[in-house]
Order: sequence, then C-alpha cells, then structure tokens
Amino acid sequence: MGDDAQAADDAQAVRYDLHQHVAVITIDRPGARNALSTEVLRGLSEGLDRAESDPDVRAVVLTGGPKIFASGADIRELRRTTPADYLQSERLAAWVRFARFTKPSVAAVAGYVLGGGCELAMSCDLIVAADTAVLGQPEIRLGILPGAGGTQRWARVCGRFRAAELVLAGQSVDAWTARDYGMVSQVVPAERIVPAGVALATTVAAFSPIATRLSKAAIRSSEEMPVSAGLQHERALLGTLLSTDDHLEGIDAFLEKRAAHFTGR
Repeated sequence: MGDDAQAADDAQAVRYDLHQHVAVITIDRPGARNALSTEVLRGLSEGLDRAESDPDVRAVVLTGGPKIFASGADIRELRRTTPADYLQSERLAAWVRFARFTKPSVAAVAGYVLGGGCELAMSCDLIVAADTAVLGQPEIRLGILPGAGGTQRWARVCGRFRAAELVLAGQSVDAWTARDYGMVSQVVPAERIVPAGVALATTVAAFSPIATRLSKAAIRSSEEMPVSAGLQHERALLGTLLSTDDHLEGIDAFLEKRAAHFTGR
C-alpha cells in the first residue's frame, strides 16, 4: 500500500459511536496493530473535540476493541522524524489535546498496550483492562524514551523504582500486575472489555456532569500542586458546585429517596 493510500486508510481508522451519554472512540487499524500514526492521533483528537463540544456526552471510552488497544507509535513514521519536526508536529499537538480533555474518560484496553498506547491509556481517568492486556514502555529498545507521559505517569502511579523497570529495562506487566500497581481499576475477560468500559463510563455519566468535570480537575491538580495548594483548589471547586442546581437536586433526591435527575446546571 502506498503512502497516500495508507494515509487514507488511517483516516478511517478511528470510529466514533454514542451509547446514550457515553461516546466510544475506537482505534480500528488491525493491520498495523493499532499503531498510532499521525492520522490516527488526529482522528482521536477530533473525536475528543466532538465529545467535548457535545453537551449530551458526559463521559468517553477510548478502546481498540477486544483484541488490541495500541502497539505504540508508527515506527516507520518515527524513523523519519527530526527533533525540529517533532516540536512542531501534529503528533505533539494531539498529545497536548489529550491531556487537556475535561470530561471523564475511561480506557478499555486489551492485548498490546505498549509505548504510546500505554501513554494514551494513562491519559484517561480510569483504565479497565482485559485479561489479555500487556502494558509497558519498550521505547528504550529503540534508543529513545517515552515522550508522551510514560516516565511521569508510571512514576506517579507506582513509584520511580517500578517505573524504572518499565522504562529503563523495557519490561512489561500483565493486567493483574497493573491492577496491583494501582493503574488498572478492574480486569475482565477480553470479550467483555468494551461493554465493561462503557458500563464504568455510564456509571460516571449518571452523576452531575459539572461535578464529575470539576472532580476530575481536582484529581488532576494533585499531580501539579503541593497539598496545601491542592486543598485550596479543591475548596474553590466545591464552592462552585454549591452554587449549582445539580447540587440541590442531588440533596433533594437523597432526602426523598429517589433517583437524581442531573441537568448539568
């Protein structure tokens, strides 16, 4: 397949589906083991833009289906990338966009979850893993390092010594080990990985969309702020929520022993 034909094929390699208040964004490039080409990253970024701008979408699932999540960057494309190219690239812009997504997100991963694929999963708020999942950062084998958050997020999840095993020794871990590390919230059979991801996202989407977005912001700030500043930020966000209709609806529903109907106001 020529470069133009490959690019056209990659442009169709990201699917976007709706399950009520949950958007499911699926990488569908099985011939390349769901490698993250620029076109695929563009498709993911566009999917997140679509979900961000849709008020009916309250949570997102990123998945590659029941066989493979993503095997990493497109190696042939990476081979042609210079430092100057990378700093001005659409690839880098996509990773910045992933980190700035404000709605709750769930990664539903199976099979290879390696390199950029692992970093993509870690850019989400929750990870559900199939019993076939293998997670790791093999970039050291290519003479490079993880450049989309792998060194930082692994160290924050499981400590720098375990992170060094993955980054410096190029080791990988299975789903249960990743769960023991605190990275994965649940492990399910591979054939159930997408429904499990949607189910978890649906649980999140049932709550106030303002409360879930601000809760996500508070959790993310813990990676950037000292505890004192984080507590101050948390209190400020709580003050915002105390002014919402959803806050009143949540309390009234609890007192009246009924399901809450959150409107996002």
